Amino acid sequence: MAMTMPTLELENGDAMPALGLGTWKAAAGEVGAAVRTAIELGYRHIDCAPIYGNEPEIGEALAHAIATGMVRRDELWITSKLWNNRHLPKDVIPALKATLADLRIDCLDLFLVHWPVAVRPDVHFPEKGADFLAPHEAPIEDTWAAMEDAVDAGLCRHIGVSNFSPARLRRLIATARRTPEANQVECHPLLAQHELLALCRAKRIILTAYSPLGSPDRPARLHRTGDPLLLDDPVVREIGRERGISPAQVLLAWAVNRGTSVIPKSVTPARLAENLAAASMVLEADQMKRLAKLDRHYRFVDGSVWAMDGSPYTTAWLWDE
Repeated sequence: MAMTMPTLELENGDAMPALGLGTWKAAAGEVGAAVRTAIELGYRHIDCAPIYGNEPEIGEALAHAIATGMVRRDELWITSKLWNNRHLPKDVIPALKATLADLRIDCLDLFLVHWPVAVRPDVHFPEKGADFLAPHEAPIEDTWAAMEDAVDAGLCRHIGVSNFSPARLRRLIATARRTPEANQVECHPLLAQHELLALCRAKRIILTAYSPLGSPDRPARLHRTGDPLLLDDPVVREIGRERGISPAQVLLAWAVNRGTSVIPKSVTPARLAENLAAASMVLEADQMKRLAKLDRHYRFVDGSVWAMDGSPYTTAWLWDE
């Protein structure tokens, strides 16, 4: 790689590249080329999930990159996730095996529980309250035990969670045989996640930031009137001018400088290169302080999609707040 990529070390000494390629919202027909370009540029961390609907195309790109000698498998960090309709313990390993087949690899570097929300096995995406399984019908502790079994079976090297509040993470740690090694959550200066980051640091859990640029291309169902535009924030733009870098690079450098990993999504070669370069940029202490003052606990992805009429889940339950 032309640049030195900061890494985050796990308990066994494995190292996750701090900046990776996010693939949520990367369209079919575009994502494969984006993955190939990213690997050519020097990306070594690819974040995937079956619900994104693009793992087979990503698998083709990975297989091509490895077969042509562009990269070795052991140089890549591949993350994927367990979707909400696979929380019953008997479904966890089959779901992981399906992802491995789609991605054309033998083992994931990191396997995450995508949400602490369960839906019925015959439901892809819930449309009504009856599509959900209540927490007592699919206890997260039982799902987690099956995730631990997946590590024992050699199907993934590390396991973690996504969209877990500090309280939910503490409760899981209390019963787990293996402490989660990562928690992937929305995180940016408007939602700095201070309490969660402190907990993750204390427990040697990597916090991975998704929607680091404020997710301007998120699906229409996630847009609300009055949502701020993070990339247009005056403080972000001012720091960009001071450093001669883009607002996106300011936000990504902020994430890496805090000791988190971050997974911006792009399918544009120039933007992919710009995002990657941000991983080695160091912001000044004063600039980090000014960004810290932007925190207002603002979620772009607030989980309300799970809180429809008749659902056993509410946003207050999800975030413990």
